[in-house]
This record gives sequence, structure tokens and C-alpha cells, in this order.
Amino acid sequence: MDLDAAMDRIKHLDRAGWVLAGHDAPESVAAHSWGMAVRCLQHCPEGLDLATVLSMALVHDLAEAVVGDITPHDGVDKAEKHAQERAAMATIAPQWLDLWDLYEAGESPEADFVKRMDSLDMAAQAVAYERQGLLDGAPFVASAERRLKGTRWSTDS
Repeated sequence: MDLDAAMDRIKHLDRAGWVLAGHDAPESVAAHSWGMAVRCLQHCPEGLDLATVLSMALVHDLAEAVVGDITPHDGVDKAEKHAQERAAMATIAPQWLDLWDLYEAGESPEADFVKRMDSLDMAAQAVAYERQGLLDGAPFVASAERRLKGTRWSTDS
């Protein structure tokens, strides 16, 4: 699959977690990536490389065009999921593989921040769906809260 086909595919690929929660018309993977990018732009702390942050947000789920939106419910272990996604990225966008690797490792300040925005975006979407009466957002908010613990986006900070 080439990059153009992958970009088109994620525009129409439903986020699996919302489907599993019973939402029959959830946001797409591309909509989620866009939401993350806007949140990154909104909240990016001084000292982080904004171009790197935005690039990570935009490409972090691109491999899902090939492998699908793998969730813990799929029973795929983390190492296998990572291997499948990395192989997909190497095919779709080898020019961004180093960036994707940096995001996946989560060790740079930019990657850590983008991962937190991923959780924040999920929580915000869960709240929006719950307000619309579409699903119970509490499990998603709780999951995000665990990932955001100790940050300015957590209710415990």
C-alpha cells in the first residue's frame, strides 16, 4: 500500500475501541490523528520541537491503514503489534520510520508529550460521546486518567 492509499484508508477506518463500546458510527483513525494534532498545537510546552510534535501526531497511527486498529481485546501481544505496525510503516512511509520509532519508544520529551495528547484526545472524545448519549465514557476516561496521572491534564495534579 502506498502513502496516498494509506491516507485514504485511515479516513474511513473506524476507531476500534469505540466500535467495541457499541458506537456504530465512531470517529475515524484520521479524525483522531487530526484531533491529536490540534491538541498538540494547543498545549505544546515551550522547549519542545513543535514540528516534531505535530509530525508525530499526524503519523502515529498511519500503520493502522495496513494492520487495522489493534486493541487489547484482539489478543495481539505488544511486541507482535509493534512488529506488524513497524513493517507497515516501513512500506507506507519509510521516510517517517525514524519519527515513528521515536514516538513508539516514548523516550523523547516530544514523544512523551504526544502520547499524553493521545490519551487526552481519547478522554475528550469519550466525554463527547457520553454527552451525546452514545456510550459510557467512564472506562475510556479512567484509562486516560491512568496514563495522564501526575501531569497537568490529570485530575490528581
